[in-house]
Amino acid sequence: MESPLQNYRDLRLDLLRGAALWAIFLDHIPQNVMQWITIRNYGFSDAADLFVFISGYTTSFVYARIMLHRGFVVGATRLFKRVGQLYSAHIILFVIYVAAIGFIARRFHTFGLIHEFNIAGLVTSPIQALLQGLLLRFKPLNMDVLPLYIMLMAFFPPILWLMLRKPSLTMLGSLLLYLAARHFGWNLSAYPTGGWYFNPFAWQLLFVFGSWCALGGTNEFRYLGKSQVLPHLAVAYLFFALLMTMAGRFPNFGYLFPGWLVDYFNPNDKTNLAPYRFVHFVALAYLVVRLMSRDWSGLQWRIFSPVIKCGQQSLAVFCVGIFLSFVAHFVLVLSSGSVLAQIIVSLVGIVIMTAVAYYVSWSKTQDKVPTSSFAPARARFRRSSAKPVSRAP
Repeated sequence: MESPLQNYRDLRLDLLRGAALWAIFLDHIPQNVMQWITIRNYGFSDAADLFVFISGYTTSFVYARIMLHRGFVVGATRLFKRVGQLYSAHIILFVIYVAAIGFIARRFHTFGLIHEFNIAGLVTSPIQALLQGLLLRFKPLNMDVLPLYIMLMAFFPPILWLMLRKPSLTMLGSLLLYLAARHFGWNLSAYPTGGWYFNPFAWQLLFVFGSWCALGGTNEFRYLGKSQVLPHLAVAYLFFALLMTMAGRFPNFGYLFPGWLVDYFNPNDKTNLAPYRFVHFVALAYLVVRLMSRDWSGLQWRIFSPVIKCGQQSLAVFCVGIFLSFVAHFVLVLSSGSVLAQIIVSLVGIVIMTAVAYYVSWSKTQDKVPTSSFAPARARFRRSSAKPVSRAP
């Protein structure tokens, strides 16, 4: 893999991240037939794995340059600035999300939503729940990914510093932390009980793996790109993952396999990022890189433009998608919930997310006024100020 610290953007990352954001939105809508077009139902990993990996990749892509050219302190402060933006977005989304759920539950007497979306703590102990929300320990349903991202980014400066100097050693340290967390049961506590749904001690492996790939860690394994055997092994593993996933979803199909084998992979250990889940993602990523080159002409196809745009404005699109998943769920509860209704609310949500992405992109361009555009205005000002002021006789 080429070093990404070059002066052009890899549109594959934007395309895949945009697709992940769409898939996360669809997967967050319960009983939604559109979930069957996402990868969650066909293997061990899903859109969350892709999102975390690409986040680690792009974070290194952006901030490694700063740290290399301006030093660790400046690079770390820029990372913390991004953490502040993510935290602010999380708090705003948290308040709007909880307020919307509370309002809908009271307005339509659907108080089961309060328990379904895990905000009952705000009813019994509002002050304590809000405090824990600020500390990222109290998380309503579907609001787990952004706190994970914030935590990983907050502790990333020293990791990036080490990655720039000893990439393989840093990757090994990440792997050892992952194994220790799974062995000793390390996790951060959640409020009111339990731990984080995305265990940061385990999921950091995907984030650091993305960073390692971004900084050329795979260059030592370039020969694998020409291997004739490895693609077949990757496809075979993906097919095995498909069988085990389907065996867990359809018991009658699962009876075709030994019970101990099906039980090992079901339920899928997402919280602690099961090893078979990580291997599944690596196999997918390997095949995608083999099949989709950086200069693939399809990246310029207009049909992919909305997905790429969503990937480029990921924070805004992600937050809007989380809120829209609740709205879509509520609309389906009030309506017939038919297959047609599921398809319509899913497509409308994706259209809104895409519209937000285009608006945010357009808005950012309006904030960047070229310096050259001030030249005519300055010239006119100088000419007008140079004219003598007439005085009344």
